[in-house]
Formats: sequence, C-alpha cells, structure tokens
Amino acid sequence: MAALPAARGFSLPLQRPADCGDSRYFDISRLGCRPCGAHQRRSADGSSCVCQPGYRMVSSSGGSSVICEKCPENMSGVTQDGWNCIICPKGLTSEGKCKCLNNEILVERSVNGILLNEALCIRCNGSEQSFSASDASGNRCVRCEQTFINVSKSCDCSSPNVLAGGLCFSASESLPPKGVATVSFGQLGITLTSAWFLKNLQSSASACWLYSNLTACQALGNMCVMNMNSLSSSGTDACGLFRYIYVNTARLGIVHSIAFWRHNLPWLYYGDQPGLASQVLEANHFPTVFSFKGTDKDVKLQFIAASFDAAGNFLKWQSLEGGILQLCPDTQTKLNAAYAFGTTYQQNCKVSISKLLLDFANPVFYDLFLEYNGDNGQEKLWAVPVLNLNLQYNEMFVNQGSNMNNWLLTRRFFLVDALSGKENDLGKLPRVIRIASKITISIRLVSHTQRGTIYPPLLTIAYTDMPVQNPETQSVMVSFSVNYEMNQSEAQVQTDITLGVLGGLGVLWSLLKTAGWKRQTGNSIIDLQTIFKFLLFYAGDLANVFFIITVGTGIYWLVFFKALQFLQLLVSQLTVDVFFIDWERPKGKVVKAVEGEGVTKSATAPVSIWRTYFIANEWNEIQTMRKINPLFQVLAVLFFLEVVGFSNLALMDSSSSLTRSAESYTAPWSRILRFGVSAALWLGIAFLQVIFFSMFYERFVEDKISQFIDLCCMSNISVFLLSHSCFGYYIHGRSVHGHADTNMEEMNMNLKREAENLCSQRGLLPNTDGQTFQISISRKMRLHYDRIHETLTRKRGPARLLDSAANAFEQSTRAYNTMNRFLNSFIDHVHKEMDYIVKDKLLLERILGMEFMEPIEKSIFYNDEGHSFTDVLYYGNEATLLIFDTLFFSVVDLASQSFVLAAILTYLQQEIFRFIRNTLGKKNLASKTLVDERFLI
Repeated sequence: MAALPAARGFSLPLQRPADCGDSRYFDISRLGCRPCGAHQRRSADGSSCVCQPGYRMVSSSGGSSVICEKCPENMSGVTQDGWNCIICPKGLTSEGKCKCLNNEILVERSVNGILLNEALCIRCNGSEQSFSASDASGNRCVRCEQTFINVSKSCDCSSPNVLAGGLCFSASESLPPKGVATVSFGQLGITLTSAWFLKNLQSSASACWLYSNLTACQALGNMCVMNMNSLSSSGTDACGLFRYIYVNTARLGIVHSIAFWRHNLPWLYYGDQPGLASQVLEANHFPTVFSFKGTDKDVKLQFIAASFDAAGNFLKWQSLEGGILQLCPDTQTKLNAAYAFGTTYQQNCKVSISKLLLDFANPVFYDLFLEYNGDNGQEKLWAVPVLNLNLQYNEMFVNQGSNMNNWLLTRRFFLVDALSGKENDLGKLPRVIRIASKITISIRLVSHTQRGTIYPPLLTIAYTDMPVQNPETQSVMVSFSVNYEMNQSEAQVQTDITLGVLGGLGVLWSLLKTAGWKRQTGNSIIDLQTIFKFLLFYAGDLANVFFIITVGTGIYWLVFFKALQFLQLLVSQLTVDVFFIDWERPKGKVVKAVEGEGVTKSATAPVSIWRTYFIANEWNEIQTMRKINPLFQVLAVLFFLEVVGFSNLALMDSSSSLTRSAESYTAPWSRILRFGVSAALWLGIAFLQVIFFSMFYERFVEDKISQFIDLCCMSNISVFLLSHSCFGYYIHGRSVHGHADTNMEEMNMNLKREAENLCSQRGLLPNTDGQTFQISISRKMRLHYDRIHETLTRKRGPARLLDSAANAFEQSTRAYNTMNRFLNSFIDHVHKEMDYIVKDKLLLERILGMEFMEPIEKSIFYNDEGHSFTDVLYYGNEATLLIFDTLFFSVVDLASQSFVLAAILTYLQQEIFRFIRNTLGKKNLASKTLVDERFLI
C-alpha cells in the first residue's frame, strides 16, 4: 500500500457550483469545478456543459464530454434540443434558439417528426370557433382564459379593457381601486415592492370582486396575511383591497352564522370594535369539559387546521399533532405531549435560514380550529383566534399590551414567508424572509368550577423579519409553547382581604408583645426604642402571616421580614445577661503564709471555680443545639428531590409521576410549584425530625436540656438569665445535699440518697420539684443588679478611669463575689425591699406570651415546666430557624433553578450563622459571667 502523503491527509478544497463561473461546470463525482471544452459553457443547473450559441451538439455523455460544431451561416439558429441547426425567420434568443411573437407557437418538426429546414411561427386562432392562445412555454395552442372570452369574445385584451395578472377585465365594470403591490417589514423599517403582489394582487382583487372567484378571494386574503393584516392608512394595499371587498359584499350574507365571515371570502378579522377581544375570549366557555385522565377525547386538545397555498388553493385538513406548527425537530412522543390537557409545553431551537428557504419555498396558510363533539355526537369545530403581535395600525404596532380590550384578533396565519420578500424574479432568493419566531397557544381555565372547563384558546404569534444575506450562515431562534393560565383576580382579592384582617390582628398582637416587653424591661415611657421594638415585633408577625397565607406568591416580601426577625433573634441571644450563682460554701479554714512578713495566718478555705467553668462550658455547648440535624436535613431533601424524583412534581404538566423517561417530553419548571414542592418537602422532613427528636431521641437516648438542669443541681450552681431589662429565666441548681465540692464516694452516696428519697426535693419551694422559672424582676432589683454589674465591665473602660490601687482583675473578682452574694441573698429572700413571690401563670398569659401583673414592689417568679429558658438558645427557636432555612433554600433554588446549589448554600449559611452565634455567644458568656474565654472549649 502507498504511504499516506505527509501533511495532506484526506483534505480537499471546498468548491460550490456558484464558484465555477460560466466556463466551468461542477463535477459531482469530484465535488469540484472542471473546465468546459471548446465552444462550450456551463449549463443552467451548473452540473454539465452545453454548446455556446451558434453551435450544435454532435455528441454528449454528460459533464464536459460534449462535442460542439458550428452551424452554417445560413442556418445560424439551433433547435430547442440543441442537436440541430435551423433557420429562424423571426430572429434568435440570447441562447441562439428561434423565437416567435406573442400568441405564436414555434414549430421545428412536422407532424411525423421530420426536422424542418426552416422553423415556423404559427399564430393561434383566437376566433370564436377556437378561442385559443399560446401557452406559457410557447409550444402549443390552448384555450385562452375565460375572462378574455367573456370580455372581448376573443383571446385579446386590448384597450380600453384592463389586463391584470393574466386576466382580462372590462373597463365598463366597476373595478376595485388599483392596488399597491408593496409589503411592509416594520421591524426592519423597509417597504418592498413584491414581485408576487405585482403579478397577482390586482387580478386576485378584481376576480374576487367581479366574479366572486373563490380561489382569487383566498389568494387576496393570503396577501393581506403576508402583509401582517395591516390596518394602514393607505387603503389600497392588499388588506385595504380585502376590506373594500368585505364592506361592499355585505349583501352576500355570512357563513355559519359568524358575523365576521363573509360569503366567498376568507375569515381574516374579528372586527376592530373596542372590547371585542374580551367578548371573544371570555364571553363563552368552550363546550367540552376536559380532564387530566380518561379517554383521548377528554384528555387531549384536538387542534385541526385548514391549509391553503399562496395561490388560494385548499390543500387539506391537518392535525396539529403532526407538528405542523413546530419549526424545531422533535420526536412524535413530545409532539403529542404538547396537546395533552394540563401539560405546559415549551420548545426552543435555532433554525438555519437555508433550511427554512428549502422547506418553505412556498408559504402555507392556516385557519386553526379546535375539534369537539356536539350534543348529538356530531363533530364540530371552534375557531381559534390569533393574536398577531406584528399587526400594525397606521404604521403603529398594536397587540403589544396586556389589556385585552385593546387587542385586534385575526384568524389566518403562516409559519414562513419567503415569497412576498422577492422583489424581481420569483425564482431568486428573497430579499427578506419573515418567520414565525414565537408561537404560543394559551388555554385559560374557567374560574369557579372544579371541572375542566376552559375559555376558547388563543394563538399568539410573533414574526421576525430577517434580511437574506448568506442563508448558509444565518439562523433564527424560534419557540413553540402551550401555556395554561387561570384568572387569579378573585384569589388575589381574597388574599388581600385575609392579609388585611390578619395584618390588623398582627398589629394588635405586636402591640401586646410590645406592652409585655415594656413591662419586662420596666420602662413605662414610649420612646424611640419602644417604636423600633414594635416594628421589629410587627415585622416578625407580618412575616408569619405572609408565610401562612401566600406560601409562594408573597415570597419576596416574606424573605425580608423573616430575615429581619431572624437577625433580631440572633442579636437578642448574643446580648442576654447571664450569671452562674455558686451556692457552695467554704469548708473550714486553711493556713496561708503572708508574703513579705514571714508569718502565717488562717483564712477561709477557697471554693473551687471548676464547677462554674464546667457549667459554663455545658451552657456554651447547648447554645446552638437544634431539634433537627441540619446536614441530614439538607441531604434528605436533596435525596427526595433529585433521586426519588419529587422535583418532577414541579413541572408544568398534569402528571403526578415521580419518574420520567428520557424519551418523554419534559415540561418547563413552574416557579410556584418549585417553591411549593421544595418548601413542603423541607418542612415535612423537618417535622419528622422534630417528632423523632422529641418522642424518641430525648426519651430513650439523651435529653441535653434536662441533663443540663440536673448537672446544675449536682454542681450546686443556679443560672440567672435576663433576656430583657426586667424579664428573664432562672434555673434553680441549689444542691439538696448542701455542697457539691466533694469526692467521688460522697457524690455517689448523695445520688443514692436522692434516688431513695432520703433527702428533700430539688425545687425552689419546699416539697416541690420546680427548678425552672420565668422571672419578672422589679425595677429596684434591676438597678441594684446594674450597679454591681458596672464594676464587672469597668475594666473595659479607659485606663484613667481604673482604680490605681487595684488592678482590673482584683476589681472584677470582687465584683463577681459581690454579684454572687447578692443573688444568693436575693433567692434566699434576704432583701425584703427586693423580695419576690412564686406563682403560676394564667392560661391567657401563657397563650399571649405576656404578663398581666407588673412587678412594682416585688419580683415575680412564674413556674415554668416547659423549660422556656431555651428561648435564649437555638433550641427554643426552631420554628423561626426552620422557616428561615426553608425560605433561603427556596429563594436560592428559584434564582438558580438548581436544588443542588440551593442545598449547598443553605448548609453553608447554617454553618456560618452557627459559627457567628457560637463565637459571639462565647464572648458574651465570658463577658457577663467572668469565666475566662480560654476555659470555654
């Protein structure tokens, strides 16, 4: 075998037939140009060679295998087949063939096929006995067109008669106005003189007007449709002539009792009266009830179209299931899915201009109907109106707005028009091609009904005008869709009413919460802080109202308010006042050496701080504990959406299947359905997690909140929390054994005694078990607390304000001991001027979440069996956190259309906020309790 030539491979030059020129032809075997022989030129189709004018063929085998011979001087013409020379008495054409005058036919052979020495030009007999004229090719005589015979009793249409489009019209007859053979391409801002219109417009209008010629009337209507149903001020374009005939043929009556459909004319318009569109689209229901499941008649919309060619000839009835309205290639399964009731269908693609010119060389026009069965079972049709977005009225585009009353509806449409944009030779490429780039079938469901009742469908179509320059490289984006809509005005009104009522109740609820907050803070003045707090409360309540009612439609407002509520929650938890009250008392005395004096003195034995550090660490650990596992939540939601297939429920179709085959049509996503599915799934999985955590995990594995309370009691430490100025929580951790700083043996003995009920109960009150309380402290007690607390934070002030005789550490230590002794004595009722009482909350107080009694002289401790101190932790605010996560996940998904990205970002924001809460919460804990941050791990 021969070696592959280096650097050449299997390449060849690209040559097209148009590149070959007049002296070469396109060799289809080598896909390249080759030269023609002597006295030869390229043929009309470019794939072979023919003899030049004045030369005849001697032999021909195709391609360049042609031998030519010059004709004698006295026989300079060549026969039509090119094989013989002949005398041409009336001259030659540019190709060297014989020519004859009008209404004459060329004869080169006798009846028995013998070649004549001289060609004959025989005139066709146009007399009354024959009425014949030459055909378009000039080869034979045929009967002349009937209008010639009717007008002139001959085959001549001489003045004063009018010849138009191959038809003859009498000058004495009332002809329609002279038409303007122009087509307006509004998007390009140009108006062309169309060769098709120039040839056929006037003749079609005249034949339709004078003779009610059905084909001519259809052709005139098609030219009006090609001109975008123009309602131009120029009354003699194609649409102007159509309207002239329509108005002046009212005597002929209407078709099928449809006022806009005149006898003999196509139905192009619904009329231009204001508000007519809304009557057409909403006055009557479609007389068939559809369903999502059932027989084909009930499930599918049976669209059918009457099709016509440009000349006005009826072609056939065509079902839309064949894909006749879709310029994009598609499978038959997906095409059929487009017309299934309740299925929203959308298809977009890019189509080459060269393909459109090849497939739609001649435009096809459609009248669209929806098929149904009448009461007696007879098949009937319902006309589908067309909303042409390119329709112009006095050079202004109409049908662009959403106000239905301003629309002008039409009937007939086409997909591609490569005919009207040709200016000269109808065989050449058009200067402009017009393509239906966007087609939408809208089906509107009837409100106030549970049945599948619809209004008449609407076909909306938008055309793109594209100048033809290089068809091989040019392309256009086209789309086809089927949309289902429903009038939600009543639902909007009901939503507005509900929002108004609940919004008003939200104001009252926020006022009550603000009043409760003011009582808790001990502030009786309505100041700017009070107004701001009310707005924060109302933002959170209004967010909950939006979440319950609107679900998805109010998402953009809801996210803002719920985010505001979440930030308020975060700030309030990071600024809570907390102090660990140590009940432990010193055990005896110890001997200490006095530094610098050389002597020893006895002193009270110090109390170990490790128990306080231990409780502080445990509190720090539970600050961001939740009732759900965030990582499991994200992975579970993603599993059900992407693996199980719940995401398929968000497609705009009627199917409830969780799985879809690769071959089946996939409807576009619905934003509201995506939100509904993702939010429902997120909340559902979280609800199951909360149930499992509360019912099983906390009962049978571990309950960290109860464990923390037990640990406080075993450590002999109480927790004093103030979430507001005068309101907070108290965890009573005073040991029933008197002390907790002991060895293992004594600790186990204490636990055994408690298990056998050999000691008193743990409650704050004698013979009770209540250890957790909501507390509402008096203003006097708060002021005393703040005076002590100031010394705790004074070390953070400027150095010049610090006591020069003692360092900051000694000051804070004294302040800590002072606060500890004060709270010890406060709990033990030592301060009669700052005493407190213990009571139960009223039922209404529990429901409203506020206190009716104001602690003026005595503070109030409310029994709390629900561990409500978790309100200062993540644990007690699971609902707010859950709603925030749900909204964050949904918003990211709606923006990105990706459940995976939404899951990743949701988990990241959870971890970021958890880190912020942990870090700042640890700093706040160290600041308020004087526990060194280095011991918080």
